[in-house]
Amino acid sequence: MAQKGVHLDRENFSCSICLDLLKDPVTTPCGHNYCMNCIQSHWDEEDHKNIHSCPQCRQTFTPRPVLLKNTMLADLVEELKKTGLQAAPADHCYAGAEDVACDVCTGRKLKAHKSCLMCLMSYCDKHLQPHYDVPQLKKHKLVEPSKKLQENICSHHDEVMKIFCRTDQQLICYLCLMDEHKGHDIVPAAAERTERQRELEGSPLKIQQRIQDREKDVKLLQQQVEVINDSADKAVEDSEKIFSELIHLLEKRSSDVKQQVRSQQKREESRVKELQEKLEQEITELKRKDAELKKLSHTEDHNQFLHNYPSPSPLSQSASSIHIRPLSYFEDVTAAVSEVRDKLQDVLREKRTNCSLTGTEVDVLLPQPEPKTRADFLKYSRDITLDPNTANTHLLLSDGNRKATYMRQHQLYSSHPDRFTVWPQVLSREGLTGCCYWEVERRGEGVHVAVAYKTISRAGEDCGFGENDKSWALDCENNSHSFWYNNVQTPVSGPVSSRVGVYLDHSAGILSFYSVSETMTLLHRVQTTFTQPLYAGLYLYYGHTAELCELK
Repeated sequence: MAQKGVHLDRENFSCSICLDLLKDPVTTPCGHNYCMNCIQSHWDEEDHKNIHSCPQCRQTFTPRPVLLKNTMLADLVEELKKTGLQAAPADHCYAGAEDVACDVCTGRKLKAHKSCLMCLMSYCDKHLQPHYDVPQLKKHKLVEPSKKLQENICSHHDEVMKIFCRTDQQLICYLCLMDEHKGHDIVPAAAERTERQRELEGSPLKIQQRIQDREKDVKLLQQQVEVINDSADKAVEDSEKIFSELIHLLEKRSSDVKQQVRSQQKREESRVKELQEKLEQEITELKRKDAELKKLSHTEDHNQFLHNYPSPSPLSQSASSIHIRPLSYFEDVTAAVSEVRDKLQDVLREKRTNCSLTGTEVDVLLPQPEPKTRADFLKYSRDITLDPNTANTHLLLSDGNRKATYMRQHQLYSSHPDRFTVWPQVLSREGLTGCCYWEVERRGEGVHVAVAYKTISRAGEDCGFGENDKSWALDCENNSHSFWYNNVQTPVSGPVSSRVGVYLDHSAGILSFYSVSETMTLLHRVQTTFTQPLYAGLYLYYGHTAELCELK
C-alpha cells in the first residue's frame, strides 16, 4: 500500500489550512485531516460563536471535538517523506500583491480561484471544492476573484446588502429597510441589476452608432481640410501668377515712363545746348567787336579814325529770353504716377485683394473664448480707417481718416454711390471677419458706435445705424447708453466712459460693447448669425468728434 502511495500527489498529504505536509495529523468527525496546531488555531477563533466548523465542508460541531493524533496517517506521511513526493506548488500559484488571496489559507496564501457572494470570502482551488461538493454550498453565487467583497457589507449593520433603494439610488441591507429607508421604493438588487442590464445592452449600439457618426464627421472634416488646402493652394498659385503679371505690367510701364522721361530729357538737353552754343558764338562776336571799338577809340589820327569807323546799326537793348524752370521739371510725371498709385490702392482695397478673405470660415470650428482683460482684447486689435467715399458731406475726416467731426458746412466730396446722403455717418474702409477688436474715443455728448453690412441703404430715413436689420449701434451719451437694432431700442446700464471698446467674433456671431477706463465693463452683448462681413461705423451728433483709436 505504501508502494502505491509513492505515486500520490503531495497535496493529498497536505493540510488544507497551512498547505504544507501534515504535522501531527488529526482527523475531524467529518473525516478531513489537518495539522493539530492548524485546526486548533482555527477553532480557537470560533470559540466566541460556540460553534466549530470544518474549514473544508463547513460542517459544524457542538461541543468542540477533542482531537487525537492520527498515528497511522502520521506514519504514512513519514514513510512517504523517505520515498519522495511530487514538488510543492509552483510560486506562480501563490498570491502576489496584485492578486486576490484565498481567505482560508494560512501561512503563504494561494491565489483565489473564485469569490463567494454568500460567504463573502475568496477561495483557492483546494478550499473551493466544498462549494462543488456540499449541497448547501452549491447554491452560493461564485464570481471571479474580487478584492471588493467587503463593499457588499453594510457599514452600519454589518449585514450583506442585497436590496437596492431606488429612492436614494444605493444598496442597503434588510435592517436599513426597516430604518432610514422605510417607505422608499425598494427592489431586490438582482432585479435592479436585470433592469440596468437591459438598459446597458442598448448602450453599446448607441455608442457604436455615435462612434460611426463621429468617424463620418472626422472624414468630412478631413475632406474639408483637403478642399481648403487645395483651394488655398490654387488661390495662392493664381494670385502669384496674377500679381506676377501685374508686377510685370508695372515694371514695363515703369520702364516706358523712364524711357519717355529720359528721351524728353535728351531732347530738352539738346535744345538747351544748341541755344547755349548760339549764345556763346554771339558772346564771342560781341567780344571781338568790343576789342575793335576799343582799339579804334585809341587812334590819334582823325582821318584814320573816321575812315575805319564802322557804320553798323546800334545794338538793341534786348532782355534775356531764357527762362529757367524749377528743379521739379518733370513734376507732372510724378503727379501722374502718384495718381495711378492711388487709384490702384483704391482698386485693391475695394476688391479685397489684400487677402482679408470673407466667407471662408469653417463653420465647424469652435468659437474663440471671449477675452477677459484689455491686454487679451488687444491681441485681436485691427487697424481700421474710415472710408471717405461713405462719409456724409457734414463729416470732416482727418488724422489719416481715423477721426470724424460733424461740421455745419458741407464738405467738398465727389459724388459716390456709397455715400450716406441723409444721416451724418460713415463706414470703415476695411471689412471685418474673424475675431476683431477696436476702440472709439468720443468728444461731445452723442456718438453712435456701430457695425453694419456693406449692403446697408445709403439714402432714406431708415438707413441710420440701428434703424434696420443690417446694422447694430450703441448710442453713447454723457449720462446713458442704449442699444439699437432694427429700429428697436434697448436700455443699457453700465459706467459711462469717453472710450468704447468693440469686440467681434464673426464666426461665433458675437458682438460686444465695453466701457473702457481703468477696467473694462461689458455694456451689451449680441448673439446672432452674421451672414456678411461687417464694417465699423460712426454716427455723430452736431459739433461732436469721434476717433478710431490707434492701438499699440
